[in-house]
Amino acid sequence: MPSFDVVSEAEMTEVRNAVDQANKEVSTRFDFKGSDARIEQKELELVIYADDDFKVAQVREVLLNKLAKRNVDLRFLEKGKEEKISGDKLKQFNTIRKGVTGDLAKKIVRIIKDSKLKVQASIQGDTVRVTGAKRDVLQEVIALLKKEVADAPLSFNNFRD
Repeated sequence: MPSFDVVSEAEMTEVRNAVDQANKEVSTRFDFKGSDARIEQKELELVIYADDDFKVAQVREVLLNKLAKRNVDLRFLEKGKEEKISGDKLKQFNTIRKGVTGDLAKKIVRIIKDSKLKVQASIQGDTVRVTGAKRDVLQEVIALLKKEVADAPLSFNNFRD
């Protein structure tokens, strides 16, 4: 039976490239001259270091621009807490969302069931697997989910015939 998976994953190579480009821009910009502004990536966590609130916001803005240019959905980036470190310096934690959360998975299953299309949706960990008898019906489900779910970046993979 034809099936596909609904997932929510950022392209990590593009994220890494965007972080590298943002660091390069921050190191060459005149308004960051003499400051220790930078972005460090550890798996799914991005930590922004800067001298004050304004510079943290500027570095984050540069990062968002670079992510957008590399076609990474900005809804993947979740702003976290800020901490003061030595002196007046700040660090801000940002996490990259990965996987379909439980609430979102239930919402996706509910949307599919309410559509009355002849498909089955099941939650499998951090993905939602949709199976149906015909490929056309699965494509209708993809179009429906793209239209209905706007609060999270969804992608569809593992399409099998």
